[in-house]
Amino acid sequence: MISRADCLERDAADSLGHLRSQFATDAIDAQQLIYLDGNSLGIPPRTVAERLQHVIHDEWASGLIRSWNTAGWIDLPGRVGDKIARLVGAAPSELVVADSTSANLFKVLHAAMAMVRADAPWRRRIVSERRNFPTDLYIADTVARAHGFELVLVDTGDVPSQLDERLAILMLSHVNYRTGQLHRMGDVTRAAHDAGGLMVWDLAHSAGAMPVRLHGDDDATTPDFAVGCGYKYLNGGPGAPAFVWVNPRHTARMDREGWRQPLSGWMGHAAPFDFRPDYVAAAGISRFLCGTPPILSLSALECGVDSVIAAEAAGGLGAIRDKSIALTDLFVALVESRCEGHGLALASPRDAGERGSQVSLVRATDGYPIVQALIERGVIGDFRGPDILRFGFAPLYLRFVDVWDAVDRLKTVLDSRLWQEPRFSVRATVT
Repeated sequence: MISRADCLERDAADSLGHLRSQFATDAIDAQQLIYLDGNSLGIPPRTVAERLQHVIHDEWASGLIRSWNTAGWIDLPGRVGDKIARLVGAAPSELVVADSTSANLFKVLHAAMAMVRADAPWRRRIVSERRNFPTDLYIADTVARAHGFELVLVDTGDVPSQLDERLAILMLSHVNYRTGQLHRMGDVTRAAHDAGGLMVWDLAHSAGAMPVRLHGDDDATTPDFAVGCGYKYLNGGPGAPAFVWVNPRHTARMDREGWRQPLSGWMGHAAPFDFRPDYVAAAGISRFLCGTPPILSLSALECGVDSVIAAEAAGGLGAIRDKSIALTDLFVALVESRCEGHGLALASPRDAGERGSQVSLVRATDGYPIVQALIERGVIGDFRGPDILRFGFAPLYLRFVDVWDAVDRLKTVLDSRLWQEPRFSVRATVT
């Protein structure tokens, strides 16, 4: 039986343990909270408050509009993009921070469809998982309807059967938001390419939590497009801007052939401050910019990305992934040994190599009130309908003893049937 003392010993030996001090955990510690929702919103780095005060008082209030030049505001989308590129296996100047994940997915799907229409007009299918993140499916459906394509949704195991001569685009999340299932990016990308389709990845639940290799071993294993958000494991703050990556051979083709992305705003123009009435796309990934960059949000995101890059000295993303696996394995083992008989089942893959940095449990009924009662007991996870109790493990600030204490409190909630109190069944707007 794993004891709390065992977990404290593991924390003392943790090579990443010192990185917790990067984060503003004072309020969490004072409330004795255990935060298992970093896969929805990361904890702020301590540097954010000082950075934003500097941006507000020294750059905005003092420098005013001059700060677009003097403080380098105009360069932030590319500068932060280059830092994120280091975390997802991309090269400098291939990735840019802009807009939201939804908007960026709209852009890349539109671009992918333009390529398909030019190269293989008989291909008309976008394939994805039925339980992919809803916004991805909504955007894909909207774009498909507008351009005469068909969105085909299947269960995960049925994806290979859809990779045939009809495939235009395979669109998947690297880590499924519900179950935490991790796709093998290179293998899946190769399968899509072998079928003649294009590959689009959503990295929202993997960027910053594990090594990602957008540049595979060869062209066949290198995707075509990728998007992701900045507020989960990148710790960029609520509503932080997202990022978009495009395979450089595609941006080179866009440059040669004069293609544009559909949200052709002024920041994606080749010369935005010439104020010309006609649109000429910027070269490379910069054409995927649209409107004016949100400087406060970008500055906060840079602090969050820097908090992940700080792990490089302690083993980098490989060490983060190793700790993630250890934390999630511990959680699974403790839940199964200490909460037996309460109707909880593992919804995530049992093999840690097949899951991201989260564990999802499933219960036939009453999952929502159980999560709410657990939150009142100081363990913050979340619920995803209709039956998923979801827990995220951010290795940069989560400790092994936090996992032990979280399961101990879960056991208390279940044993006491605290969740049966009617107030826990009242649905909040955000679950």
